[in-house]
Amino acid sequence: MTEEKKLTVNAGPGADKMRQKAQEEMKIARNMKRIKHKISVMSGKGGVGKTTVSVNLAMSLAMMGKKVGILDMDIHGPNVPKMLGIDGSRLMPSEEGGILPITVKPGIKVISMAFLLENPDTPVIWRGPLKYSAMKQFLGDVVWGDLDYLIIDLPPGTGDEHMNVAQLLPESEGAIIVTTPQEVALLDSRKSVKFAQTLKMPVIGIVENMSGLICPYCGKEIKLFKSGGGEKSAADMGLNFLGKIPLEPKIVEDSDNGTPFVTENPDSRSAKAFREVAERVLKIVEG
Repeated sequence: MTEEKKLTVNAGPGADKMRQKAQEEMKIARNMKRIKHKISVMSGKGGVGKTTVSVNLAMSLAMMGKKVGILDMDIHGPNVPKMLGIDGSRLMPSEEGGILPITVKPGIKVISMAFLLENPDTPVIWRGPLKYSAMKQFLGDVVWGDLDYLIIDLPPGTGDEHMNVAQLLPESEGAIIVTTPQEVALLDSRKSVKFAQTLKMPVIGIVENMSGLICPYCGKEIKLFKSGGGEKSAADMGLNFLGKIPLEPKIVEDSDNGTPFVTENPDSRSAKAFREVAERVLKIVEG
């Protein structure tokens, strides 16, 4: 066999992979072109209410008349369906090909790993390459349609999923960092900011969640986890401060019952705070 023929044979599999990668990237680009704004919601550590913020931010935007989707990219702990009351739903193919998202009132489209699990107690034991493949499918194969906003709920920390978003959505609007006021959470939130900046992902701003507990009996605010730390961190790093979300027991109850808090308690202090965060996001993103 001549050297020329050897090179032709050896180049075959590599060329196929390159073509496949190019096709996948084109499919994602076409799909994402129909979505005006892509926003990732991140947190440096777990337990700060990141998914609660993602769900209620998405719902607040939808209540303002925006077309919204939620991509639950917390592969190992997908909780978005539970908070929206659609856990147990199963994904279906569309007639034109692709995957149909689950839709909840008032028209929010949702995709989550939870829709693929036969048993909610089953752990997802995946390494990085499988998670990367899942994200490519969620971005490229799901029939998102025309949306104003896609809220991407990422897992806590700075891992594979975050790097995948930065790689696959280089032109996204950026990230919202969720923290609580306590020092431990603030330390990790600053790492998330630096991580996003390292990946050239714009930081839209910081949300201080659980910023005081609203007593259900007297209505007074109890500084359970302190207050103001997130605002100070935003000022120190030259970032937008998007707002403080106080903690109310009803938020926990509604999340467990699958009813978005902002729709069930629109006149509460926390619901108003979520709406103010959404309004600031709109102003920053849309100008």
